[in-house]
Parts: sequence; C-alpha cells; structure tokens
Amino acid sequence: MPLFRGPAIAASFSVLILCLGMTALGRGAGESYAVFLLPLSADLGWDRSSATSVYSIFMAATGFFAPLAGYLFDRYGGRLVYVAGLLALAAGYFAAGSLSELWHFQLAIGVFCGFGAALIGLAPAQAVVSRWFDKGLATALAMTYGGLGVGTLVMAPLAEYLIAEQGWRAAYGWYAAVFVVLGLFVLFLPWRRIAEGAEGNPRRHARGIEKSGPSLFAALKTGAFWVFFAIFFVTAMSIYGVSLQSVAYLVSEGMSERQAAFAFGTAGMLSFFGMTLTGMLADRFGHRIVATSSYGLTVIAIGALYMLPSDGTGILLVIYIACFGLSMGARGPIITTLMARRFSGSGIGAILGAANFGQGIGAGFGAFLSGVLFDLTGGYGLAFAVCTAAAILGAGLFWTVGAEKK
Repeated sequence: MPLFRGPAIAASFSVLILCLGMTALGRGAGESYAVFLLPLSADLGWDRSSATSVYSIFMAATGFFAPLAGYLFDRYGGRLVYVAGLLALAAGYFAAGSLSELWHFQLAIGVFCGFGAALIGLAPAQAVVSRWFDKGLATALAMTYGGLGVGTLVMAPLAEYLIAEQGWRAAYGWYAAVFVVLGLFVLFLPWRRIAEGAEGNPRRHARGIEKSGPSLFAALKTGAFWVFFAIFFVTAMSIYGVSLQSVAYLVSEGMSERQAAFAFGTAGMLSFFGMTLTGMLADRFGHRIVATSSYGLTVIAIGALYMLPSDGTGILLVIYIACFGLSMGARGPIITTLMARRFSGSGIGAILGAANFGQGIGAGFGAFLSGVLFDLTGGYGLAFAVCTAAAILGAGLFWTVGAEKK
C-alpha cells in the first residue's frame, strides 16, 4: 500500500485509477475486436485466419512497441507518451471506419492502434505504479492489469450495441472520437509529479536523482529476464488463442451475438477480480503456488469450453466464464512484481516494456495460430489443445524463477 496516510494515499490511488483507466481503454478497444470479428468477416468476405491476422498484428505491435513506450516514458515523461498514444488510437480507428482492404486494417488497427495501446498501456503504467506503491505492490499492479478486464467488460457490449445499431464503421468512428477527447484531458495532467512517485518509495524517480539500477541492456544479459519473457509468451499464447475465438465459438454453438458478447464481457469483468485477488494472494502466500493454481483454472476453463456442445445445462458455460475470467491476465501482476523488485531502478520502464514484448508476440501468435488451425481443421479442438499445452508450460516455467530480490 502507499507509504503514508492522508493526501499521500489519495494521490497514490488517483494515479492507480488513472493507469487502470488508460489500460482499460487501450486494451479494451483492442479486445473488442472479438465482437467485430464476425461482422467484418461477413461484410468483407474474409476467412477466419485473415480476420484474426488483424488482431494478431495488433497484439504483436502492442508488445513490439512496449519497450519503446517504457523508454519514452523514462526519457520524456508521461505527457508525451500518453497523448501520442491516444492520438494514434484515434487515427487508427478513424481510418478503420472507411477501409475495405485487409492490409489497410492490418496497418490501421494492427500497427497504429497497437502502437497507441502500447503507449498508454502496461509498460508506462507498471513503471508509474511501482513508484507509488511498495507494500502491496503486487495488489496494486494486479489492479492495473485489471484494466484489461474492466475494458473488456465495457467495450465488448458497447461494441456489440454500436454495431447492431449503426454498423461496424460507425462504431469505429465513435472509438476515434472518444480517444481524441481523452487526449485533450490527459494533456493537462501534472505528469512530472505523477512520474516521480511517493516519498520514501525505494523505486521513486525524483528530479535530480542520478540514474540507478540495471539498464535494459544489462537486464537482457540475465537468464532471469528471459525466463520472465518466456512466461509472458506462453501465457499470452494460451489465453489469446482462446479469447479471440470465444465469441465466434459461442455463436456457432447457438448463442446470439449479443449473448456471446455478454459472456465475453463477463469473463473480462471477472479478470479484474481475478488479477486483484491473485496479487493479494501472491503477496501473502508466494508467487509459485498462486501462479500454478491460476494456470489450473485456465486449463479447466479451456476444457469446459471445448466440452460445451455436450452440455445441455449451461453448467460448463458458467465454469468456463468463471475459470477463464478469474485466470485471464492473473499471472501478469506476479511477473511484474518480481521484475520490479529484481530490476528496480531508473530503467524499469524499458525493462518491463521489453518483457511485455513477449506477451504481445505470444498473444499475436496464439490468436493467429488458432485462426489458421480453425481454417485447416474446421473446428477448435486442436487450437484449444495447443493453448492448454502452453498454459501447462507456463506453470512449469514459474517454478524455475528464483526468489525475488527485495
């Protein structure tokens, strides 16, 4: 928790809410592509792998630009980074509303929006939150990661409503308008004070203090960094190989698009609570047991989703939503906490951003692979099996991570 009471607590939680909100908007808009998947495919004549390639590029770009986002935040501060990110998102979604060619979508939503989501996403947010919280850092970071869940809960049903009422092109236009307005708001925030952190925090980055701790290049030379990178990759692969296809899968099993979007959004909502609870439990019981239990929930969720056609009671759907939602993104705060303690210093933004590259390319690869496997097999069984194996591998990798440095 924050180090001091009174105004210090208010400041710390205001920063936390800001980081959570920015993450929710950037990633929530990206995750809502699962709702756009079928309308875009039907309107533009895309097969599943072509449609999923847009999201895959978005996730890969989010990961690819995460180190740059962290570096820019460390070097130039939050005002430039967040305003540029919001404007990039606005430009990408505004352009998408008038496009028809696949490669245009890959550029606008995939690259531009992926770049924007990285700039307002977890790389700068993790650096900020780690400077405002010390005790209970895992819980605070978990709430920041929970922006993914909050964003999915809000954006998925909103996207479905806008598409149903006005069409997908108008929906993207509304997205662009929101990001422009937010860019104007963020421009006038006190970013210099936000970037410094709380008084007394060992990771505080006050003006006039010399750079300390490992640089990005020093971190890249350690085996620990690459273990964290690998965990991010396989975990994201297991989650996003399933989540992007979930709305289309549920529709194929007889649900309406609105019901499927609601189920997707509900899982996203639960991910906020899952991430927060996981962070609290990791602070109390240690990262290995908590992370392994979370991977177990992911495996159960994928199995329940696969067996859904044989269930006439709806119980398996509830199990899928609960287990997938509570485990989606839950490992991220644990990894970030361990990295913030091991690599603490003025270069933490770039280091965390580089590790998040693993998450981005893992998510992009998993999403694209699931689309390819669907086109090749006509079903989801093989894709779900690959995602299950990736989750099990992620659990195993957690047991190779040494004790964190305080």
